[in-house]
Amino acid sequence: MGGCVKAVRVHEFGGSDQLQVEEVPCLVPGPGEVVVSIKAAGINPVDTYIRNGTYALRPALPYIPGIDGAGVVSQIGTDVEHLAPGDRVYVSLPMSGTYAEQCLCGANNVYPLPENASFEQGAAIGIPYLTAYRALFHFAQARAGESILIHGASGGVGIASVQFARAHGLQVLGTAGTEKGRGLVLESGAHHALDHTSATMAQQILALTGGTGPDVILEMLANKNLANDLAMIAKCGRIVVIGNRGPAEVNMRDAMEKGITIFAMVLFNATPDELDEGHAAIRAGLELGTLKPVIGTTFELQRAWAAHDAVLSQAGGAAGKIILLP
Repeated sequence: MGGCVKAVRVHEFGGSDQLQVEEVPCLVPGPGEVVVSIKAAGINPVDTYIRNGTYALRPALPYIPGIDGAGVVSQIGTDVEHLAPGDRVYVSLPMSGTYAEQCLCGANNVYPLPENASFEQGAAIGIPYLTAYRALFHFAQARAGESILIHGASGGVGIASVQFARAHGLQVLGTAGTEKGRGLVLESGAHHALDHTSATMAQQILALTGGTGPDVILEMLANKNLANDLAMIAKCGRIVVIGNRGPAEVNMRDAMEKGITIFAMVLFNATPDELDEGHAAIRAGLELGTLKPVIGTTFELQRAWAAHDAVLSQAGGAAGKIILLP
């Protein structure tokens, strides 16, 4: 197929100004591959870490960013039987980046997008909802009837965690730095939304959990909060570190005296079977309506740099998922 499509490419690691829109050749699927016409791409914090060269994963330059997206199947390669041109899908961990009008994927990394979900919502699914599922159920082993504190609950992973936890029968407490964010946390199913800038937040959490503290804490900024988490969590509680931006100084005696378990997770360590389990749970939740990705700001393709800047500047004040529209 001739012609060209637009895509964002990075030629050198560095700031957001490295995100440049260019024309690239149209994609052609090989055996077991699919080309998806991207209608929306999800912006994840990890995209910014990869772009500036500080992440462990350093793709060969030049590269097209983006590991989440949604759209319509446009072409299928040989040996692909469960997909057809015209199918509405979301993609996660594709072969080529989603900041583009087209994306090349392995057929096993393309998933049906229910009709009740928009393309923007589909682009908000992959990394955030898989991360939330893995943190809650593979690491924390969260159980119905337990209490959970979700830091940064108004962001992409936070909202996904709130929805999964509430549907699973937990008492859900979420934090956010703005009134709008706390409203989103409550709308997503949390029983309580707290201001994480408040000096009395820890006391509020203890009161809301009957003085025992939460059984589970999902931590999005461990370098800032981990010591406080150890002080407030329940005996034999579990803390899952999802995000961190520097050294964390803690007194491990606090963990030892309570018998706390601290997990540190990176989604990319998940096995194919674990990812398949997560996607099955996501599909069921979307179809039933228990999972509803919340969209924040959207940006046109040529403003990918602004989308990256927005992801980094919203720390503490997230209000839904940031989306790029090719």
